Amino acid sequence: MPAISASAPGKIILFGEHAVVYGHPAIAAPVTQVKAKAIVTANPMAPPGYVRIQAPNIGLETDVNELPADHPLAITMGEVVRFLGVRHIPACTIRITSSIPVAAGLGSGAAVSVALIRAVSAFLGKPLDDESVSSLAFQVEKTYHGTPSGIDNTVITYGQPIYFVRGQPVVRLPVSEPFIVVIGDTGVSCPTSVTVGDVAQAWRTDPERIDQEFEQIARITDAARQVIERGKTEQLGPLMVTNHQHLQKLGVSSPELDRLVEAAQRAGALGAKLSGGGRGGNMIALVEWDRAQAIAEALTMAGAVRTIITEIKPQGRR
Repeated sequence: MPAISASAPGKIILFGEHAVVYGHPAIAAPVTQVKAKAIVTANPMAPPGYVRIQAPNIGLETDVNELPADHPLAITMGEVVRFLGVRHIPACTIRITSSIPVAAGLGSGAAVSVALIRAVSAFLGKPLDDESVSSLAFQVEKTYHGTPSGIDNTVITYGQPIYFVRGQPVVRLPVSEPFIVVIGDTGVSCPTSVTVGDVAQAWRTDPERIDQEFEQIARITDAARQVIERGKTEQLGPLMVTNHQHLQKLGVSSPELDRLVEAAQRAGALGAKLSGGGRGGNMIALVEWDRAQAIAEALTMAGAVRTIITEIKPQGRR
């Protein structure tokens, strides 16, 4: 039997982070320059149920049954087996690799889950549709992010820009004209669960103030949706700047993120903001194509440990 493989891209949130956890809209897009990949190879010499996991990026090689019950790979495997009603997985080796930085706001955990779910279900002869893949990946996300919105697993599963509201059907966002985003990584890791938890505590302490910030972010997100659909993407810049200011008021920015946002704007970006959970991870800058490399270099000079230039494209355009 030939090896079965599946991959999943990274992601960025363009608008709406944190507010999305509380039922407000967000806009996200895949980042195909980085990805997670899972390869399943049959091992007919081993007994049924023997599953060897190899994850060289994190220095892991073990029998899946030896993983702690709360390990994300163990949870993902358990979710697939439960959903498909499989009693024993045929003996196999699963190799998982990823070029997505961990705890950096690019959806590394969700991408690994999506790739693994797709590869294992296909290996079992029961490939899953996107809705099922996203649902299973969301169950894994809940273990690590406490109260995730579901946006990471959704945009990564569907692999195209989306307008997302928690608990509502996925809306694929029509991109009328492509636009360029430079991603700058602070190199500071901060789990999403930490910032989501801190915002939740702030909301419990002062719900009126935090709700006002969420409502402002929601208005910005809806304005951004209209701009993207009309192809007036240069108008996204000021919206990014304002969105970042509200995220600062929520307490989820950091000196490192603010420094990169400011550096991008000084270098000629049309707008910039943090992307994801905050307190580290990534920021994004809207740029004109002929300025992309110069702005990426400016971010590196300002302390970014890596940069990615990505194009947000209309569906189906290569």
